[in-house]
Amino acid sequence: MEDKSFLIEGKNSVIEALKAGRPMNKIYVKKGDKAFLKRLYELARQNNVPVVEVDENYLNKLSKTKKHQGVIAQASLKPYLNLEELLAKASSKTREPFIAVLNEIEDPVNLGSILRTCDCLGVDGVIIPKRRACGVTPTVMKVSEGAGEYVDIARVTNIASTLEKLKEKGIWVIGADMDGEIYYEKDLTGPVALVVGGEDKGLGKLVKERCDFLVKIPMMGHVSSMNAAVAFAVIGYEIIRQRALKDAGKA
Repeated sequence: MEDKSFLIEGKNSVIEALKAGRPMNKIYVKKGDKAFLKRLYELARQNNVPVVEVDENYLNKLSKTKKHQGVIAQASLKPYLNLEELLAKASSKTREPFIAVLNEIEDPVNLGSILRTCDCLGVDGVIIPKRRACGVTPTVMKVSEGAGEYVDIARVTNIASTLEKLKEKGIWVIGADMDGEIYYEKDLTGPVALVVGGEDKGLGKLVKERCDFLVKIPMMGHVSSMNAAVAFAVIGYEIIRQRALKDAGKA
């Protein structure tokens, strides 16, 4: 039988999961942290989640990340959306959609960092492939510091065909690739999907061909590429900056 439980580890991650209303079975917390326990008990009571105080050895054995910070929640799996659900939610908002598309990101630290950035940027949804990519794991949620609770995630069978569907919806598909033009010299306003490739792999030939255009971050040092999570943050904030300038011009 498939295990439907999921561990959320770390103080911020558990607190944000409670605030977001994530269904939980139980929270295990290390004895003695009075200030944190008071806040945790208040939120847990509001969500009808039992809290059990245990010793640190129990948490160490239970932990998947080994960085539990004295608290682990046993929760339900975070539900994935399908593409249609994600796009429907994005289109229901007053602003133009901003979608993140992650092609074969395999490192959970990178995925967690990107989810945290997506929440900061107000990204409307994240699309990841079902195969050859990291899904939402306890490490991903821990790295995101709870931000992953607020980001809609869709898993799709094929990224290249998904990009075609996004374009059919009027969304401009922008690929982050060193063959592209300098990112801050391009118009990144309007409804957009920013596509970032996996570690050491990039976008891949077929995915690149499906993009409307490619952008790159100039490299001034000795290495020829940037960490996927950092690259997403740099270009993502340029999208937000350009949108803000465009909106200010309309005022």
